[in-house]
Amino acid sequence: MAGTKGKRDRVILAYSGGLDTSVMVHWIQEKYDLDVITFTVDLGQGEDIEAIRQKALNTGAVEAIALDAKNLFVDCFVWPALMAGAIYEGKYPLATALGRPLIAKLMVDAARQHNAKAVAHGCTGKGNDQVRFDMTFQTLAPDLRIIAPVREWKMTRDEEIAFAIERNIPVNISKDNLFSIDQNIWGRSCEAGVLEDPWIEPPPETFAWTKDVAHTPNDPAYVVIDFDKGIPVGLDNKKMDGVELISNLNKLAGEHGIGRIDHVENRLVGIKSRELYEAPAGVVLHFAHREMESLTMSKQAQRFKSIVSQEYADLIYNGQWFSAFHQDLAQFVVSSQRFVSGQVRMKLFKGSASVVGRKSENSLYSKNLATYEKGDQFDHDAAKGFIRLWGLSQQTQAQLQLLKGGKGFELPGILTDKSNNK
Repeated sequence: MAGTKGKRDRVILAYSGGLDTSVMVHWIQEKYDLDVITFTVDLGQGEDIEAIRQKALNTGAVEAIALDAKNLFVDCFVWPALMAGAIYEGKYPLATALGRPLIAKLMVDAARQHNAKAVAHGCTGKGNDQVRFDMTFQTLAPDLRIIAPVREWKMTRDEEIAFAIERNIPVNISKDNLFSIDQNIWGRSCEAGVLEDPWIEPPPETFAWTKDVAHTPNDPAYVVIDFDKGIPVGLDNKKMDGVELISNLNKLAGEHGIGRIDHVENRLVGIKSRELYEAPAGVVLHFAHREMESLTMSKQAQRFKSIVSQEYADLIYNGQWFSAFHQDLAQFVVSSQRFVSGQVRMKLFKGSASVVGRKSENSLYSKNLATYEKGDQFDHDAAKGFIRLWGLSQQTQAQLQLLKGGKGFELPGILTDKSNNK
């Protein structure tokens, strides 16, 4: 891949500033004879990306790019996933999984801008992130070469540290961090170390965003969440952009111990993995959003959307954000949310988020039909005829088949077998 006229080709490297990616700068230069441009994106992980950019230059990068993409992340990735009700295997709000396709897309843009011939990331060979990065690269820029040093070099941490010391790479070589952590504004993940034993209770140091329930306030907090067509737009009647809203809710819900998730999940590569997640805002907003839907969506739409939600979560987890199938599902989701506007009141207390009120101008709830008190407008006389027609097919089958010839109605085999095996 050597360039012409003595100028080397370039690679865009996803760079976090940690040991792995800092070592990669030199490793790629030596192994592939490429100039490295590092790429750091702020998705709300709480790090100083300008300091990381300077560190990359000090490490040997020919250029270092740092972008603030928090609003882009929330508006174009987090909110669509929330509207879809996308929670992987009923637990994981998909924080990291949503961030990877955005980072990869921005890396492709940077590769075009800087005439790079390759892109690189620090994902392992057994994780999900390699799939999310590689599939996005292959879809959006099949001409770019993909380099994944961790999959190739198979260096241990001690070997990485030795490599860094030998080449005077400025990295933190502390061995105190026993966990692998990733985070953005939508959630924090923690794995490895003692967490690899699913029987062991997570130690206190694995948590950073949420308080232990034993140390949470003894009085509940209440918060009103405003929705507009499925998108959260305000807290307690104060309009906010997505980044501010999630940040405020992360702090409030985390203070009350809400958002801890201990999940043994099925990775795409075929193994089970024990993951620890913290998503205070994500847990509260998903719960509130479902309640807003229960008030404003028809029964048929709600039930079909539950199927779409699972498919949507799977495609995000599996790295298929930039697929035609995603575009198809997204069109249904947007349409399904056109009446999902209103307010949901949440009670936050001792690790639990519960809905205590909801209202909407588009509500399908009619008190006059639901009430058992004065003002009841439900037509009780219509019920008898309805039940007669509703049960007609079942009644007909019972008379012509199940009870024919004086036979009794048999219980399912699993119940009758008990008496036969005495």
